Amino acid sequence: MRIKVLIVDDEVKIASLMESFLQAEGYECLTAMDGSTALQLYTKHQPDIVILDWMLPQMNGLDICRQLRQIGSPGIIMVTAKSEETDKIVGLEMGADDYLTKPFSLRELSARIRSLLRRMNRTGQDGPAQILRRGELAIHEDSLQVFKGDEELHLTPTEFKLLHLLASKPGRVYSRMQLLQHAFEEEFIIDERTVDSHISKLRKKIEGGGRGSDYIQTVYGFGYRFGAEHEN
Repeated sequence: MRIKVLIVDDEVKIASLMESFLQAEGYECLTAMDGSTALQLYTKHQPDIVILDWMLPQMNGLDICRQLRQIGSPGIIMVTAKSEETDKIVGLEMGADDYLTKPFSLRELSARIRSLLRRMNRTGQDGPAQILRRGELAIHEDSLQVFKGDEELHLTPTEFKLLHLLASKPGRVYSRMQLLQHAFEEEFIIDERTVDSHISKLRKKIEGGGRGSDYIQTVYGFGYRFGAEHEN
């Protein structure tokens, strides 16, 4: 099955270049010039990856990113001319999984997509199902799905990576920097507080608005661990 990529950029020339290059790389591409069209295309076609420009008319990239996270869990690469580290942090905290600063090469874009697909465990090829069970949670490594009982929890790729790492070794404490390096894999510097934001959102999803400290526990002054009591 071909990987679907949704390109959201109001600069026609740039969008066309990305589409032609990625199609040649073997991806199935969809293109939107504004947020409303992007959300409609996502709902209809459920693409795996969204390449999302920050500066768009009517609805900016951050607002689109926020809405995408409410209706699905695609891999999101934010593309923008904003190069300040604080802008990267804002984008990532809003739910983006990666960040590219204009101008960038198409080869770099392709590399970022491949890296994100590896993090999402989506290669377009089927393999044997791998399920990690912890308490009420069933973490499906092949499909990036997490279930709590019969309810599917819709996690972002970054949230999934964090949960999978923590749940793989219950009781082990991971520092914020270790979690950042595992979840993002890229070399750019990210504020360690970004992890706190992702962990907070992850807790709300797996605890259903409850205490938020049962499965994922804070080790003050260091980082986080998955509760050893949930190891099956």
